[in-house]
Amino acid sequence: MASISIPQMAGNDEKISRTVLKEQKRLFRFIRDRVPQDADAEDILQDVFYQFVNTSLSEPIEQAAAWLFKVATNRITDWYRKKKPQAFSAFTSNDEEEDDTPLGPEFRLFDPDASPELQYIRSLVWEGLEEALAELPEEQRQVFVMHELEDKSFKEIAEITGSSVNTLLSRKRYAVLFLRERLQDLYTDLLTY
Repeated sequence: MASISIPQMAGNDEKISRTVLKEQKRLFRFIRDRVPQDADAEDILQDVFYQFVNTSLSEPIEQAAAWLFKVATNRITDWYRKKKPQAFSAFTSNDEEEDDTPLGPEFRLFDPDASPELQYIRSLVWEGLEEALAELPEEQRQVFVMHELEDKSFKEIAEITGSSVNTLLSRKRYAVLFLRERLQDLYTDLLTY
């Protein structure tokens, strides 16, 4: 396990350093038990501590260990979502009304062996997504595209845009909620296709 680099901090910020040093090994083991590679676990750990430091500098975190493990769990979930092919339903599910209609492998967006019909459906999906993205506010569109389509981490996006990770997380959340609602009609149309 690589050690986490912590910037030199003074005063109250020493508490952040102590928390990182205290929880680093335990949190790494927790993450490593849930992902297949050490390198992936280290990346997730680095992202968790990056978010912890940035959040701690702007607002106090009462239960730091619980916060760290919750964020780690969320990062692990995000990591798995990125690693496997996404069904179209994953992009358009509605939180309030779950549709239990399973979609088969014929609805995978990135299937390289797609038939002409599936290629047409894929083109409809991308066209709908492009139109919906164009309706988003620029900042939301930017973070969604960078994170989901360009596979950049929130840390990388923060460095590029100069926005905090928490701000980026919020922008992405609003973008995803909008896109789910906006693409629901397309999803419904494709199910009746």
